[in-house]
Amino acid sequence: MDYTQVKQDGNNTVLTNVKNFDLAQTLDCGQAFRFSQVGEAFTGIAHGRRLTLCMDAGNLLLMDVTVDEFEALWKHYLDFGRNYTLLKAGYAKDPSLKQAINFAPGIRLMNQDPWETLVSFILSQNSNIPRIKKMIEALCDTFGRQLPCGGFTFPAPQTLAGLTEASLAPIRSGYRAKYIIDAAEQIASGKVDIPTLQSQPTLALRQALLGILGVGPKVADCVLLYGFGRAECYPVDVWIRRVMEQMYPNGLPAWLNETAGIAQIYLFHYIRHGANGI
Repeated sequence: MDYTQVKQDGNNTVLTNVKNFDLAQTLDCGQAFRFSQVGEAFTGIAHGRRLTLCMDAGNLLLMDVTVDEFEALWKHYLDFGRNYTLLKAGYAKDPSLKQAINFAPGIRLMNQDPWETLVSFILSQNSNIPRIKKMIEALCDTFGRQLPCGGFTFPAPQTLAGLTEASLAPIRSGYRAKYIIDAAEQIASGKVDIPTLQSQPTLALRQALLGILGVGPKVADCVLLYGFGRAECYPVDVWIRRVMEQMYPNGLPAWLNETAGIAQIYLFHYIRHGANGI
């Protein structure tokens, strides 16, 4: 376990002696788009509520979160059920992965809401992280439910189903508007049923996602990894193609298959920010 103890401290939950976790590396590495840094903390909206996190002397504070809520929701969301010490020890056998995890040892997989992840990565196509964040913020501000603590929830598929492309003009999503509407309509109608799909094999789940307008292999694999926790899925974009060409011309080692998607997060971050032209 990557922390010693979980305890209640007033209104907050505290994880003591946290290992293998860095707020910026995890929350701002391109797998989630609704968190921003405010002073020493990161705050964002997930699962219909605001979540504020900060580190203090090696302890992780989840503000206004009970231990029961942490155990039921945020432990899985931040992947604290996985032993990253053991995971990274295995990765360190590979020279390229060892460089990547040494560069950003605090990255963790985030297990996010599948619907939000689907729309987020539809919007991510041919875009960059700041623009993706702006589009998602505009989508939530326009169609989400206002929260008492400030900000807006991610809009439900039923809210977006039946909208026109013109209705989505305020979020400046361009050609992606029709993809968002199709995704919302398929999920709201039950044609793509997320609760049922969660228990399906990865191949069947991928095929269902590929049936949504505008969802290709890369977006499908992002949704599988970040939204459904299928750690074996390995999204390939321009950065990961560069990784494959320069680091793994013969393909990933077979022993990586079960957690290739988590390895991808380290490699993606490293090739973008730390590879120094490799």
